[in-house]
Amino acid sequence: MLKLGVNIDHVATLREARYRGRGAGEPDPVAAALVCEGAGAHGITAHLREDRRHIQDRDIWDLREVIQTRLNLEMANAPEIVAIALKLKPDIICLVPERRQEVTTEGGLDVAGNLSALAETRKRMNDTGIEVSLFIAPDPAQIEAAARTGSQFIELHTGAFAEHYDDERGRMAELDRLIAGARQAHALGLKVNAGHGLNYQNLALIHRVPHLIELNIGHSIISRAVTVGLETATRQMLHLMENYPG
Repeated sequence: MLKLGVNIDHVATLREARYRGRGAGEPDPVAAALVCEGAGAHGITAHLREDRRHIQDRDIWDLREVIQTRLNLEMANAPEIVAIALKLKPDIICLVPERRQEVTTEGGLDVAGNLSALAETRKRMNDTGIEVSLFIAPDPAQIEAAARTGSQFIELHTGAFAEHYDDERGRMAELDRLIAGARQAHALGLKVNAGHGLNYQNLALIHRVPHLIELNIGHSIISRAVTVGLETATRQMLHLMENYPG
């Protein structure tokens, strides 16, 4: 069964647009996470960025207390955030690149160029009982390097696929890259997740990518929730994920 992790960052983005710097405000990303769980989501993803532009520290601690499925903390490999994760003990972390000027995470980690640092963080997390995923492009060298870090998972960056979706040649080329990447990762003993830019229109093609365990999807679900409600939006995404051949 293909699992769904709902990224709730954009709920916090909406809150921070009005209540930034305050200790409370609406909408509440923790309440949103509970709605997603109740609708059948298999996990909740939240990105604690160094600049705290959306998810705040209080959010992740509250999430850790109430989440009954699986808490995935997206994070940069930065000393402050690593220290928080080791205390928080999410079920899994996903290490991502982070740049101040980006709207959302763009591109994958350069694992090959940062092998030692990522392997060290992986070991520290695993020693505390936390699984580790690396957010990477479907590039053979990066997948090989990810396996060398000892990480349990990779998350294939599907952004290029999503961006080329309206161009048949482009989307098929990117889909082929994802298929090859998933096969390579599986052969190397890595578990495979995927995410970034996935939505209600392009999800069907992702069923062609083998060995997927979980899709992490945020913006599309939160956007649809504006018109149909978060519970319905989550259930509709889960319906589209049914019958994944694996």
